[in-house]
Amino acid sequence: MIYLFLDWIEFAVRWLHVITAIAWIGSSFYFIALDLGLHRDRNLATGADGEEWQVHGGGFYHIQKYLVAPDSMPSDLIWHKWQSYSTWLSGFALLFVVYYLGGDLYLVDPSKLDIPVWQAAGISVASLAVGWVLYDTICKSKFGDNNTRLMLLLYVILVVMAWGYTQIFTNRAALLHLGAFTATIMSANVFFIIIPNQKIVVADLIAGRTPDAKYGKIAKQRSTHNNYLTLPVIFLMLSNHYPLAFGTEYAWVIASLVFLMGVTIRHYFNSIHARKGNPHWTWAITVILFICIMWLSTSARWDYETESAMSDTAHDYAMAAEFEDVTNIVLGNCSMCHASEPSWPGINVPPKGVILENPQQIANHAKQIYTQAGVSHAMPPPSASFIYPEDRATLIRWFEGVSG
Repeated sequence: MIYLFLDWIEFAVRWLHVITAIAWIGSSFYFIALDLGLHRDRNLATGADGEEWQVHGGGFYHIQKYLVAPDSMPSDLIWHKWQSYSTWLSGFALLFVVYYLGGDLYLVDPSKLDIPVWQAAGISVASLAVGWVLYDTICKSKFGDNNTRLMLLLYVILVVMAWGYTQIFTNRAALLHLGAFTATIMSANVFFIIIPNQKIVVADLIAGRTPDAKYGKIAKQRSTHNNYLTLPVIFLMLSNHYPLAFGTEYAWVIASLVFLMGVTIRHYFNSIHARKGNPHWTWAITVILFICIMWLSTSARWDYETESAMSDTAHDYAMAAEFEDVTNIVLGNCSMCHASEPSWPGINVPPKGVILENPQQIANHAKQIYTQAGVSHAMPPPSASFIYPEDRATLIRWFEGVSG
């Protein structure tokens, strides 16, 4: 039962992560669009830098933005920070539950780097920390004064990290980690730069001092970076559910192109919000990039037949008394789709990257078989294969007989 409990914990954490991400991304996109759409050609009596009228929910909103700060400190100031913090914390919790606790299956690829799970987890955590330090150091240097130059260097760093992760982890974990690497930079921007700078401005107002405009300028730069990185992060977070994205030796190239798509899509919407025209050419580039990604996903498929050595736990499942029956059940009901070359029409790659063609692979995926085809009826799909209730009972007895 502990495995079912952990599955629900994973589901709950994933749900929390999605909810908080919606809150963070939603507020981020809204404020970027608001800032770009402000009318700054009006001489406002309040001294504000710009204003905009909006209608929503049956009412009208009159919004004004002060470039540095208002004359006095509002008593009911709302801070937008917890969305970012909770998204990163829930994301790291999900990373821990799925990839650190399930490292034998999802994180470590012995054919690339044969190391214990704890070492792989250590590399994972260290890469996130080092990534932020490197990015922040470059931003604060003279090199970071030119935002275009800075963004180009950041892209190069992301491409290098995409390639580096695929040399260490499974491809599925590599793309997920690239997303976590980028999301860490985004959340750290809020925690270490944007919010502290805003607090300095607030403290100056309370003390009766005129705030320095540089703090707002720095925060705006980091916020712009977050804006352009958001869409690629979402793609990378979803990629682990789609083997076509990671099941190729060109997974790092696919990830690199995704960042370019994020730039073209955001440039379109940012241009629209800023009333700087309607750059349809950005969608043409986005489509071309996506076609390249689709081609790369099938031009050189990953060698699915490569299987990591059987873990001690998997060996126990393989030695169980009912394993022969289990093998026959799985091969008869699952292997038409979960194969290196699926025979089911319309399925080109094994779902979730799971291969179930031989006893070793079946033993390595014991938990998934138990949850998907044993205690639940999620697999196989009713239209694909009929599995007898007694066969599901066999799968349950087999797994629980070993796991206790």
